[in-house]
Amino acid sequence: MSSSISRRRLLAGATWVAAAAVAGGVLGAGVAQAAPSTYTPDWDSVDQHPPAPEWFQDAKFGIYFHWGVFSVPAFGSEWYPRNMYRAGDSVNQHHIATYGQPSAWPYHNFINGAQDLAGNHVQFAPKLKSAGGKFDPEEWVQLFVDAGARFAGPVAEHHDGYSMWDSQVNEWNSVKKGPGLDLLNLFSTAIRAKGLKLLVAMHHAYNFTGFYEAAPAQTDPSLKKLYGQLGSTAENQLWYDKLKEVIDRAQPDILWQDFRLDAVDEQQRLKFLAYYYNQANSWGREVVATYKDGMNGKGEVFDYERGGPADLTTPYWLTDDSISNSSWCYTQGIGYYSIKQMLHSFIDRVSKNGNVLLNIAPMADGTIPQAQKDILLGMGDYLKRFGESIYSTRAWTVYGEGPTKMGGGAFTNPTAGTAQDIRFTRNKAGNVLYATVLGWPGSSLTIKTLSSDRINLSSLTSVKLLGSTAGTTIDLPAPTQNSSGLTVALPSSAPYSANAYVLKLSFSGAIPAVSQPVGAIAFSDVNYSGNSAPLALGDYTAADLTAAGLGTRTISSLRLGPGHQVIGYSGDNFTGTSWTFTANNPDLRNTGNNDQITSLRVQFNPATYFRITNVTNGLALDSGGDVASGSNLKQWTWDGHNNLQWHAEPIAGGYYRLVNRTNGMVADGWGATSDGSAARQASWSGSSNQQWKITNRGGDRYTIANRATGLVLDGGGDVSSGSVTKQWTSGGSTNLQWTFTAL
Repeated sequence: MSSSISRRRLLAGATWVAAAAVAGGVLGAGVAQAAPSTYTPDWDSVDQHPPAPEWFQDAKFGIYFHWGVFSVPAFGSEWYPRNMYRAGDSVNQHHIATYGQPSAWPYHNFINGAQDLAGNHVQFAPKLKSAGGKFDPEEWVQLFVDAGARFAGPVAEHHDGYSMWDSQVNEWNSVKKGPGLDLLNLFSTAIRAKGLKLLVAMHHAYNFTGFYEAAPAQTDPSLKKLYGQLGSTAENQLWYDKLKEVIDRAQPDILWQDFRLDAVDEQQRLKFLAYYYNQANSWGREVVATYKDGMNGKGEVFDYERGGPADLTTPYWLTDDSISNSSWCYTQGIGYYSIKQMLHSFIDRVSKNGNVLLNIAPMADGTIPQAQKDILLGMGDYLKRFGESIYSTRAWTVYGEGPTKMGGGAFTNPTAGTAQDIRFTRNKAGNVLYATVLGWPGSSLTIKTLSSDRINLSSLTSVKLLGSTAGTTIDLPAPTQNSSGLTVALPSSAPYSANAYVLKLSFSGAIPAVSQPVGAIAFSDVNYSGNSAPLALGDYTAADLTAAGLGTRTISSLRLGPGHQVIGYSGDNFTGTSWTFTANNPDLRNTGNNDQITSLRVQFNPATYFRITNVTNGLALDSGGDVASGSNLKQWTWDGHNNLQWHAEPIAGGYYRLVNRTNGMVADGWGATSDGSAARQASWSGSSNQQWKITNRGGDRYTIANRATGLVLDGGGDVSSGSVTKQWTSGGSTNLQWTFTAL
């Protein structure tokens, strides 16, 4: 893991794909309701493992740390061992100036100990405070407790191949070389003594799949092991053997893994999963395995790096982020995010159905810098006071509202919100809704999501402001509701200082359902009650519905976003008897299919006309009127004209055709092969050039990708009315995102 430029380049092009997969439900494949008593090393078996147990969803916040041999040079990043061998890299230049040529002063000198060019002895050899040093694992863990973490643990091995435990399969470890301490055992003991769940992070899949690609070939067998040069068969076996040791020695509650699992032999991956899950069964514990790639996405929890989705996403997910904006390990001059950036992004991620694993960067001698302590204690102070709105909560139907957009994929930086930003969570009983405001809004706050045309608040019994001390509240006057929202009167000035303020809305029964602006909401009980799941545009198999929190054949009522329809099927994979719903239905018993839906499709209603608006420039997709076949599609300021109105008609394979109201022609990719090519229009022929995949990108935003070209519709940026609509390679720019407004 790294925030380094090298890692960003390595993952270029993959970040958006991963985010799109989550948003589109690819990673939302479900799990069976009953886990096997014994797992076997095959996907059919391990996919049945429940990925995110209740304790994990209750915990919300964990801490881990990049601390190891790479902390000694304290330069560049934790990718120092890779970059010191890359000629011309700034790390390479620093290494030559400080230690000498890497060929003569190799990375393993930091492990064994050696003198730099100034005559200083350098080595990863932290000493315990009890032995006269500066390292105290119990002090570290107390800091994690004070920060509000509910799980914690070390990076037990990074890409560099150095194990932080008394390994019997890798002599390059913290007992045999360096500090002479079983660091994993020290941390495991201290963490469990404080009642936290234990996380162990392993990054070693990249050790032999590219990390040391610029390092010289080794002849010594032991050095080949350190530098990932043993050969594919031996390296894959070593990858598994290290994990088995960690499982047996530490019995981790969470086994977190970094990227490049997809480069590890599949059978070794399956052996690992089966072994871990079987061991957990023997311990009598529910465990979590995470992944960024290389898993089926059913029995494990997907982890974003430095990011998260733009909207509420199922199944339950995790992000790992760093307290530093410049490095994951300690370096001289390391930069930090602010408390507000870290806290607000944390609240946002919880509201979207995720957990946060926050990295800190201790110094090589075991000192945690005060600036890092201050950030952790700032988060801890908030959680100590207002933790009831975070811990043991669940995401609501809507994650929040306000101008500040956060997330949207990996490598999306933590962002501080404003007093106009609100994030929602609910208690597990489903009768308390928390609205967290990311700043003091003044003497009045209007929550737009709770408008009278979206939610019935007749069962609302009280709205209170959480007090500065845990468990206390401040009474507020009765709120008022209209079509603009729920307006709450607040004190004229903030009654205390905090980085966010929480309103607690209590109901006499279940929190009423809120209508979705896009997609649909499915409910397990009639009258929009019971368990519910927001369903964006797309296809949902039985497994997908299970992952979304609804078992098969449990749907009893449906709410539809404007201009949407739902087609329910009695069989899995869209087979059997089907029912089409084009309006809200509070009781599916009226149509004879109560609790009969096993799979379903959420689609745009082909009878509805839409305004298709570019997110960047606000212009609407425009045919130009009665024009010739092959004419360019344009964009125009919305004026209600038929030229700007479109049907989005579902066709086979999950694609749509976009039909203009004026001329009846359809949007056409015209066989474009290059970025910037114009999108055109023509009479419907059924060609793949005229078929479009419409994918939700969070909230009410979509990309529109051509089946033939693979390119997406592009507004071109802040352009003028009348500009041509183009096509472009898919990416994260809002130029490529569109909203569909039902007319």
